[in-house]
Amino acid sequence: MAIKVKPGGKVLGILILLGGLYAGKVFWWDKRPQEAKAATEIGKVNLPDAPEASLSGNAAKLELPSTEVSGNGGTRIQWKIMAWNSQFALMYANGGPKTTKNSLIDKAKLEVDVIRQDDCNKSIADMVKFAQDYKSDPNTPGVFASFMGDGMPMFFAALAKELEPLGPEYQPIAFYSMGKSYGEDKLMGPAEWKLNPKAAIGKTVACVLRDGDMNILVKWAGDNGIRVNPDETSFDRNAINLIAANDFLDAANKYIAGYSETRKFVENGKKVAKDTTVGVDGVATWTPGDVNIAQKKGGLINIATTREYAAQMPNITITIKKFANDHRTDIENLIMALAQAGDQVRSFNDAKAFAADVSAKVYNEQDGAYWLKYYNGTEENDAQGTKLHLGGSMAYNLADAANMFGLGDDKLDRYKIVYGTFGDILVKMYPELVPAYPVYNKVVDKSFLASVVSNHPELLTGAAIKVEYADAITKEVSSKSVQVQFETGSAVIRPESYAVLDDILKSAVVAEGLKLGVYGHTDNVGNDEANLKLSNERAASVVAYLQAKGLAANRLESKGFGASKPETTNATAEGRAKNRRVQIVLGN
Repeated sequence: MAIKVKPGGKVLGILILLGGLYAGKVFWWDKRPQEAKAATEIGKVNLPDAPEASLSGNAAKLELPSTEVSGNGGTRIQWKIMAWNSQFALMYANGGPKTTKNSLIDKAKLEVDVIRQDDCNKSIADMVKFAQDYKSDPNTPGVFASFMGDGMPMFFAALAKELEPLGPEYQPIAFYSMGKSYGEDKLMGPAEWKLNPKAAIGKTVACVLRDGDMNILVKWAGDNGIRVNPDETSFDRNAINLIAANDFLDAANKYIAGYSETRKFVENGKKVAKDTTVGVDGVATWTPGDVNIAQKKGGLINIATTREYAAQMPNITITIKKFANDHRTDIENLIMALAQAGDQVRSFNDAKAFAADVSAKVYNEQDGAYWLKYYNGTEENDAQGTKLHLGGSMAYNLADAANMFGLGDDKLDRYKIVYGTFGDILVKMYPELVPAYPVYNKVVDKSFLASVVSNHPELLTGAAIKVEYADAITKEVSSKSVQVQFETGSAVIRPESYAVLDDILKSAVVAEGLKLGVYGHTDNVGNDEANLKLSNERAASVVAYLQAKGLAANRLESKGFGASKPETTNATAEGRAKNRRVQIVLGN
């Protein structure tokens, strides 16, 4: 029987139905247990392996070595190193402080003890004792050491003199580089130095004298036309002054502790009987010295680092010539192990973390996470809230090492230039202490590396470190003007200016992380259009010269400004001569 419902009843029924649905949603559906969304960590990105694509398509991940000491009975070596992140390749290759089973050095049939030694003088004493012992007993375990490449002229000068009585076969040689500092070593100073390098004149920097970090200061000052007072007992208000530190940590601590000392004034190049008290305005140091400054006091920023002066501090490995020649196969096998280890570290995150853990054991300081963070480089706020880039290193594969020693495609021997540049600076600053330093070809033996490069092309599949340069320089790190002589009214460089251009080449090689700008300027003689054209052509001629010497085209830019940016008056012959110049800028 059908039931007839009036219109008002239909509306009431619909309302009752909707009310029931709403009550069901509120009191049952919404209150039932529901699965939570997966938690998301905001701001964290997990990088894939091969972040630098070192081995590109040919990557073959190796099994991590065991932590069990090998004891393979092979050639024994004690390797003395400072605490420095550029040694990740050695840490990975050895597997631990002593060579472990299945490590790359174990497979090379070597037994290596990696020992921390932060004191340069003790390292020299270790090498001398080894050479003496080896001369009387060829079964003496080898001793190797690793140092900053720009500091080697000083180290070699001191060590070679000590080894002279033993004869030429017992002189030191460098044979490989396993990595480099890439931002870790640095000059730190007040922010105004970054904006205006001339603000550093009359200030002080704490550093280890004649060490690599002092070299960063000296190079940056030289690139900006600023003098450095080499005498750590006087104060020259027209130069940057040095405060001696015992080591890189002591340099940082002197700033943190507010150290001060009394100095004699220098006037017209001579000390005078007038004293002044100086504090520490800046510091040249490396990790963890820079970390200590940032965390314990702050107030200093990175002025110049090995991120910009990117070829300055390769990690150079040395031993005694006689031992290397007696163990040529061992040395070549060691180079192969370090090259493979460098590729693993650059290609795979767990290989890098493994190397960091070994570093903590060798240095007996901090933990693996600490060394890994500062190997990668990181941004942190200092104690005063200023953001700083801290740390930064790179491990080399075989292609990188070949490039460092002039065995790469561009044939540019970067280490020869670094060695000569800082050796010359050392002799100029300290002629009484270091009148000369050993000739490059006598202390750097590339034959071991050349043999590996030519006989093992399979190890060259890893891509070399590649620097990306900006299209144009927008931030200057240094700038100075040089006088380049051209044929009258033309862009043809006169031969007497080749030495000036070769110095520019050296600066560019050391500062491999920066783009090089070459800007031409003229005086105001002649019309503007002709001057602009000539300045453009002359800047381009300088760039062409540098390219012919091996600098990549994407590192170089040239511009001409004609007479629009005079450095001084054009009213005198002397002023016009100064305005006819080439300006060299390093920047990014």
